[in-house]
Amino acid sequence: MEIVGRVPSEAGHAPPAPPPPVGYEGTWRFTAPALDSSVPQARHAVRELLAHQRVPVNDELVEGLLLIVSELVTNAVRHAALLSPEIAVEVSLSRDWVRIAVEDNHPYRPVALMADQGGTGGRGLLLVTAITEEAGGVYDVDHTASGGKVVWAALPLPGAATSRPPSR
Repeated sequence: MEIVGRVPSEAGHAPPAPPPPVGYEGTWRFTAPALDSSVPQARHAVRELLAHQRVPVNDELVEGLLLIVSELVTNAVRHAALLSPEIAVEVSLSRDWVRIAVEDNHPYRPVALMADQGGTGGRGLLLVTAITEEAGGVYDVDHTASGGKVVWAALPLPGAATSRPPSR
């Protein structure tokens, strides 16, 4: 059986064409050593990328994204450096979403811990979770084929038309 052409919708019209891509869509990936100095470098790189690509983000969303980058890179530096001397940061932009991901070679899946009031650390993933949920986004951890992990958060852009974040 040979199929030619599209099947018309119930109303007898072809389904609408998908909207054309916008100029800022794409995926950018960079690597950095698993050192403390990589945290501000990653923040700067993400801020510059958002500005250069003219992504329609407000200041609140940018600050949330930069805090997420800081926390995810800091966690990779502090907890994975022994097995992962280099980390990767990936920024994926779609029409409606921005996804920040940090990959390392350590197999441990991080868990948001409730830190005690006197502690000076341990709240990073709580912040990431709170920022992501408040923005209506999604946060998760995926394992890589090489045994490491990718920790990521996807936030909707203002006026997002879809409720699904971009897939990896």
